[in-house]
Amino acid sequence: MKQNNVKPAEGKLGILVVGNGAVATTFMTGVLMTRKGLTKPIGSMTQYDKIRVGKGADKKYLPYKDIVPLTDLNDIVFGCWDVYPQNAYQSAMYCEVLKEKDINPVKDELEQIIPMKAAFDKNFAKRLEGDNVKDCKTRWEMTEALRQDIRDFKAKNDCARIVVLWAASTEIYVPVNMEVHDTLEHLEAAMKANDTENIAPSMCYAYAALAEGAPFIMGAPNTTVDIPAMWEMAEKTKMPISGKDFKTGQTLVKSGFSPIIGTRCLGLSGWFSTNILGNRDGLVLDEPANFRTKEVSKLSTLETILKPEDQPDLYTDYYHKVRINYYPPRNDNKEGWDNIDIFGWMGYPMQIKINFLCRDSILAAPLCLDLCLLSDLAARAGRYGIQRFLSFYLKSPMHDYTKGEEAINHLYQQYTMLKNAIREMGGYEADEEID
Repeated sequence: MKQNNVKPAEGKLGILVVGNGAVATTFMTGVLMTRKGLTKPIGSMTQYDKIRVGKGADKKYLPYKDIVPLTDLNDIVFGCWDVYPQNAYQSAMYCEVLKEKDINPVKDELEQIIPMKAAFDKNFAKRLEGDNVKDCKTRWEMTEALRQDIRDFKAKNDCARIVVLWAASTEIYVPVNMEVHDTLEHLEAAMKANDTENIAPSMCYAYAALAEGAPFIMGAPNTTVDIPAMWEMAEKTKMPISGKDFKTGQTLVKSGFSPIIGTRCLGLSGWFSTNILGNRDGLVLDEPANFRTKEVSKLSTLETILKPEDQPDLYTDYYHKVRINYYPPRNDNKEGWDNIDIFGWMGYPMQIKINFLCRDSILAAPLCLDLCLLSDLAARAGRYGIQRFLSFYLKSPMHDYTKGEEAINHLYQQYTMLKNAIREMGGYEADEEID
């Protein structure tokens, strides 16, 4: 390993997950099973991908851990918050993502992961009925209670570092309000005044994490850290933040397939995407206000890849529609259909159909692992604020929209950003251009 200024990954890393549902328990179970040598962490780039470092005679392809000091899976300790009191074993069994034979070998460890009471407001997720919730009078009280949870967990489990990951449901859409979300001072005042319209519970988790020196990752499309006040908080606490919304199924396809259309200079008339899923996420998204949050996240991908201002002949006025339908028989086995209407030489129309029968949590779990390990790495490397190099993993990557910055959604450009950041933190030259 080359010389770099990244602090070593010494001691235990506590991963505190908001939510103890399908994604969280699949993630935890997979890591615990991998540690026992009973499964493989397939889909995790930190565990499998290799990056080129150096050029010419010095060129070599190395796994991430040989370039930068990553936390070993054996040093991870899990904790969580949830509105339901069931432990991680009970929840994993209830979610029915994994077979019993893939859960039982780590039953004892999963049973020890008992959710702390959640900071919850039913107005933000009307379909959830859990009663394992904190009794807080204000949003500020919520935040203080969460900070105490983080401190207690860290001390009890002898953790050197903590990362907080949101793997809970999508909240109702909270538009950015520049009278509340513009500065840290205004945000804190709104929390203390119990502004329940502009301060979502997720913001309390993010604030608490950053205040306790823990990176925060937003795995849903919530507005949470995507506001100037939280960027200020991340700068103040020198902590990394990333978000938003895990890029697992349909949007992964979209961010990887739309560059084919763009690179080949084909035209686009319309892209219709629909999904059916039956897990808790599907139930929450069946509520129009919660779906609105998801819709904004899913729609943003295409518009930043196939731009009318760059190619007016090809991408002016295409129709882009996204739908999610709650369908209980499918449970976690999500199905995404894409119908793409394109046109080619002399304007002649053609169609592409993609049918992705994916497993939501199976795709999300390795993203959780990578985001946690890489956020912890970024913190040890002294990187703070928005971590743009993690855009690869996210549907609606954070960017400074107040300065007209545009998100990079193009999968291959995102991958270049990821590789360059790993190289840089490893003491190598960040030598790939983003065209």
